[in-house]
Amino acid sequence: MIELIIPLIIGILSGTITGLIPGIHINLIAIFILAISFIQNLPTTTLLIFLTAMAITHTFIDFIPAIFLGAPNEDTCLGTLPGHELLLEGKGHHALKLTLLGSTIAIISLILIIPIFIILMPKLYPFIQRMMGFSLIWIAIFLIYNEKKSKIKAILIFTLAGFLGLSSFNLGISQPLLPLLTGLFGTSTIIHSIKSKTILPPQKIEKLKIDKKEIIKPTIATILISPICSFFPGLGSSQAAIIGSTITKKLNREQFLILLGSINTLVMSISFVTLYLFQKSRTGTAFAISQITSLTTTNLVTILATIIMASLLTIPLSLKISKIIATKIHKIPYTKISTIILIFLIIITTYFTGIQGLIILTTATALGLTCIEFQTRRSFLMSAILIPTIIFYLPF
Repeated sequence: MIELIIPLIIGILSGTITGLIPGIHINLIAIFILAISFIQNLPTTTLLIFLTAMAITHTFIDFIPAIFLGAPNEDTCLGTLPGHELLLEGKGHHALKLTLLGSTIAIISLILIIPIFIILMPKLYPFIQRMMGFSLIWIAIFLIYNEKKSKIKAILIFTLAGFLGLSSFNLGISQPLLPLLTGLFGTSTIIHSIKSKTILPPQKIEKLKIDKKEIIKPTIATILISPICSFFPGLGSSQAAIIGSTITKKLNREQFLILLGSINTLVMSISFVTLYLFQKSRTGTAFAISQITSLTTTNLVTILATIIMASLLTIPLSLKISKIIATKIHKIPYTKISTIILIFLIIITTYFTGIQGLIILTTATALGLTCIEFQTRRSFLMSAILIPTIIFYLPF
């Protein structure tokens, strides 16, 4: 029992660290773990529990820097805007609770989805694989068509981000997503915050009050959209949230945060089932596991049990961390916090990707700021991943 508990606890602590530190993505850590020789000699079950616990914990914790610091990753980037709005209203802790509610819904939904997923997806997968590129094109058109403001600006941002993504992936640097997504969603948001001279009010620590009816739409969208994400490597949680919110009609900002938290956790969870069924690695953690062992039914059960246990332990941990930050963050000048985070992200990016990465970061930051000035939805910036993926999967 101790041999099972220890990797679970260490995994949760590791996921907490990766979730709290901006710019440190769970995929980097998962691959780094594989490179450590003594890790490879550990029992398979120990490694499965550790990696799964770390990945799931990360999906709960990583909304904290997105909401409180404006430093998101590709899965939490859209949560920055409604999260930041609530933060400016003194409801940052409330925003975090909404994402945790979404993650909790995801874990419950996982139990319902997996049997259907295992039965239906093997039959649908060959068709989905053939239609991958065309389906992603349809998704791109769908997102632009549903833009309520200027479609011209949306197309411009979408196209420029796509070209930037293609350029970044062809430079040959080891981690092109780090400077690309940090610039598009992280440093651009932080610089805008510094420019606006944001002052945070004292944060309210209140019990989460939400009408049960408001949970229905995000839950339905999660169940419908998350399985799709497990097959489309260019379709992240943020784009899935946009599609889900469109399908279920307009969502308010609270419902959108629930949806984003739910999809973020469920996509990670289903990636392990996808690996089991098709030997396809949808996430960095799933890839790391694929390098350790070929998943058996027993291994999958171990992973699913770990997901549930890690979630039960991470929810109170996330609430505690958020509460501590919420009670103190208004006492520190937010501009200074933003400046420190900005410098940190620049240093991290330069360290891992060099001068070329710094150039990508600068360009991506400029494009992110342009998107903010245009008042265009930041989800269009995700074409930096979507367009290269479309080109890769087109059959010509």
